[in-house]
Amino acid sequence: NVIREITRSLFFLYGIKGKVYGIVGGYKGFYDPATPPVDLTPENVEDVHHVGGTFLGSSRGGFDMDKILHFIKSKNIKHLYVIGGDGTHRGAFKIHETCMEKGVHIAVAGIPKTIDNDVDHIDRSFGFISAVEAAQAAIRAAKVEASCNLPNGIGIVKLMGRSSGFIAAHATLGSGDVDLCLVPEVPIILDGPTGCLPHLWRRVKKNGYAVVVVAEGAGEELLGESTETDASGNKKLPQIGEYMKKVINEYFKKQGEQATVK
Repeated sequence: NVIREITRSLFFLYGIKGKVYGIVGGYKGFYDPATPPVDLTPENVEDVHHVGGTFLGSSRGGFDMDKILHFIKSKNIKHLYVIGGDGTHRGAFKIHETCMEKGVHIAVAGIPKTIDNDVDHIDRSFGFISAVEAAQAAIRAAKVEASCNLPNGIGIVKLMGRSSGFIAAHATLGSGDVDLCLVPEVPIILDGPTGCLPHLWRRVKKNGYAVVVVAEGAGEELLGESTETDASGNKKLPQIGEYMKKVINEYFKKQGEQATVK
């Protein structure tokens, strides 16, 4: 929707006479010959809002200020619309700062688009609702899997979100089939009166199965923070899904029973 409406607005509202370039595959699309820019027109974006994902593709890393600046100058770009999350916007700000420093006259507009919904100052980012909707299918599948596996079936669904639990929390609220939801904002307590493992035990004993939703960034207080980063400079997250599977199996064994965790 974002790409479609920007393109249509530029042509129909502002009546531009030049080209609208679509950069393919993230920042490296400014210079990578394997992913050349595409011409965006009202005709070729007409139906892209019916298709999931991004029309132009995305990637991590690939930011090269000199090459990006060369593209901007050579194509005489006047507007740059950058669509993405916090890492993408850090790049957009660097482009803005460099163009100001070099005397390049261009308007750089940042559009918050991240399924994680973790961009400050806004209530909801583009892509978040679509991610919550898509998560429902995974939760339903986990419920079927857990309810059909004996004994003591438990289905674990790990959802994206990095260090925020918006997708996990909203998917849980929208589902009605989840027995335990773990998010980064709330420290995980495994045992004791308020522990999640005794809670799961009680849910399984009552219903015969249970469904767990866990945000990918949860559990750093248990597993520690990684010092490794990905191509965009984001820290790698703990393997919370595998860890929860292990501790659930161990807890049920201590109770003298076996759990079937998937």
